[in-house]
Amino acid sequence: MIKFFKAVSLLMFVFILFSCNSKEKQDSYRDVVYRAVNDKDTAVLALKISGKRFYGRYEISYYKIGKDSGDVRGDIKENTLTGDFHFISNGGSWKRIPLALLKKEDKLILGNGVIGTYMNLPCFIQGTLNYNEPKFVFEEIQK
Repeated sequence: MIKFFKAVSLLMFVFILFSCNSKEKQDSYRDVVYRAVNDKDTAVLALKISGKRFYGRYEISYYKIGKDSGDVRGDIKENTLTGDFHFISNGGSWKRIPLALLKKEDKLILGNGVIGTYMNLPCFIQGTLNYNEPKFVFEEIQK
């Protein structure tokens, strides 16, 4: 009887493992790589995008200074991607800042505004987010 329960437990574990790692959810994400240049600074944004979510890598290379490199994640609502950028700063410490991108004509415009915190998470203070004079305007890199 104990062997039966072990076998059933093992089968349930395998079933749960495969159902949680379903490729159906992963296949709904598409890979897109964007690049932007501002003077001598360059930024690369490699995203996996679905209809409602995105995640990926973001790297900003500052000319002769260093780079900020880390992960991005967030939500998509209509033509706006909002989330956060968790990265290792040029000096070596971890930081998290809000991220807002406006999709306009196959480009992503980096938003800016006054940064605050809400429930210990970084965000733009209401009414300060804008897309005027962006530091980066990302263009998709064709594969």
